[in-house]
Amino acid sequence: MSLDAYIAGLPKAELHLHIEGSLEPELMFELAQRNGVAIPFDSVEAVRAAYDFSNLQDFLDIYYAGANVLLTRRDFEDLAFAYFQRAAADNVRHAEIFFDPQTHTDREVPFAVVVEGLIAGMERAKAELGVTSGLILSFLRHLSEDEAFATLEMAKPYLHHFIGVGLDSSEVGHPPSKFQRVFAASRELGLKLCAHAGEEGPPAYVHEALDLLHIDRMDHGNRSMEDEGLIQRLAKEQMTLTVCPLSNLKLCVVKDLKDHPVPEMLRRGLHVTLNSDDPAYFGGYVNANYARLAEAVGLTREQVTQIAINSFEGSFLDEADKAARIAEVKAYASV
Repeated sequence: MSLDAYIAGLPKAELHLHIEGSLEPELMFELAQRNGVAIPFDSVEAVRAAYDFSNLQDFLDIYYAGANVLLTRRDFEDLAFAYFQRAAADNVRHAEIFFDPQTHTDREVPFAVVVEGLIAGMERAKAELGVTSGLILSFLRHLSEDEAFATLEMAKPYLHHFIGVGLDSSEVGHPPSKFQRVFAASRELGLKLCAHAGEEGPPAYVHEALDLLHIDRMDHGNRSMEDEGLIQRLAKEQMTLTVCPLSNLKLCVVKDLKDHPVPEMLRRGLHVTLNSDDPAYFGGYVNANYARLAEAVGLTREQVTQIAINSFEGSFLDEADKAARIAEVKAYASV
């Protein structure tokens, strides 16, 4: 069996997926038409051409523009289920997805509409596709901590739907320390904590995420490799890193996939997982991230298997579910 075929059948979890970033051009056009929303593109091809960006901010500009077509509960359900269909095709058995409520509430889309639509899509995915999932509320770091607190307050009636909170959007100039109090408040509410750090931001941001936000999981973390003490700490603590190779390539975090730090991360004992981030914009869902990185850097079958095991170990599933999922990976690997 080729490595690509092995990857295709490998049970895996996805831990770094922005549901708004799975909005494919075809669905964007369909929702724009359904909702009577004008978009600045006259064809699916024009949208794909606009996806030729080279940095995080240019990507975010089109990402937020695309989100304008999402208005109703049905829109959010359709968005979520479309992602889960692609995830199931990649043998993703569990996904923990981010959503950005402020992207929608700032457009006067009610919080309830967003959450109820996403939850409906998640429940449908479990029933029809056998894919389980969890929902992570992400704060937009280019906005203020007061606005994050307002979002957390808005979320309180729906807390039973969330497994955690995250921190995303423009990283540089918006260090984790800016959100220290709202993360502490989220922890008190029983939520798990994760944050984007060390994608474009410096290793100092990774230190802040660990020491000030007290995160349970690190999103990206690439630039940790510039700090020897940080490498040793992450390895010792077995902090899960949700690495996103095709995103890193598209946003020029790495110039070439051959330069990606995953092999060195693995060599140094870091708890690496592979994920698709914003797959509609970055050119590939989970299996493409595994396969293209494996080809570029020469990952072995054993390394790929370990990354899949890491994805379940690093999830927020309970210990019994983790053990069952990891057993599935090991059974697949032994055939």
